[in-house]
Amino acid sequence: MTAYVFPGQGAQFSGMGKDLYENSPQAKSLFDKANEILGFDITKIMFEGSDEDLKQTNVTQPAVFLHSVILALNLPDFKPDMVAGHSLGEFSALVAAGALSFEDGLKLVAQRADAMQRACELNPSTMAAILNLDDKVVEDICAAITEKSADNVVVAANYNCPGQLVISGSIEGINIACEELKAAGAKRALVLQVGGAFHSPLMEPAREELAKAIENTNFSTPTCPIYQNVNAMPSTDIGTIKANLIAQLTAPVRWTQSVRNMVEDGAIRFVECGPGKVLQGLVKKIAPEVETAGAAL
Repeated sequence: MTAYVFPGQGAQFSGMGKDLYENSPQAKSLFDKANEILGFDITKIMFEGSDEDLKQTNVTQPAVFLHSVILALNLPDFKPDMVAGHSLGEFSALVAAGALSFEDGLKLVAQRADAMQRACELNPSTMAAILNLDDKVVEDICAAITEKSADNVVVAANYNCPGQLVISGSIEGINIACEELKAAGAKRALVLQVGGAFHSPLMEPAREELAKAIENTNFSTPTCPIYQNVNAMPSTDIGTIKANLIAQLTAPVRWTQSVRNMVEDGAIRFVECGPGKVLQGLVKKIAPEVETAGAAL
């Protein structure tokens, strides 16, 4: 069985999608439609923008979504047995699997990016990557810091692969956590260059804002199960998909668990659909026995 997986924020690069735009009339028409929907020339930023331009959340998220979805829709043999997306990639996966229209998916991604940006401005916050430490040790240290002070929220945010967990929270909380985690034996505790504490309780204002938009959007039953970040379980039920998508902003991304469940359910090949190769690397660390590849026209 083949699983298609879709990357999240961080996979972007200058020039992304340009080859698709130039070589496929269908891709060109979707990129042009995206410029209209968003109200700004995102293709120009994707094809010619600097790394700094592409780092802006309101650009990054739609850009990665567009590259992933337009690539999937142009693949001649796109017949996934199951799909999953990392954080933002869950929206790409839902469009690719027919649960959301291209237009509705893009509108939700743009609203999500704006809502997250506003939440970041309300609560200056950050994230850090913790390497080579047991998940339980990381969880316990984060919980103890949060318990000590109401101002220092720190939680596990991305279970990327064994030995790589990203934490999320207030700036001071993350700094304290990095020191304590290094003292507990972490090989590295590296503060990330991100706009805020994604997948933590500090994203609650964004979750509330996005919840309304998701509730008012028309979803269809996907053509295959989608393994969602919140619980790492497969779903084809529209109500469940919507509820998990709303919860996703303040809940951790259970990527390790999702990949393991997909393998258990029969996936032997994982195809990454979108910019970069980050997910192929993570899948190989989680399930070394499976085949991985990047989607190509």
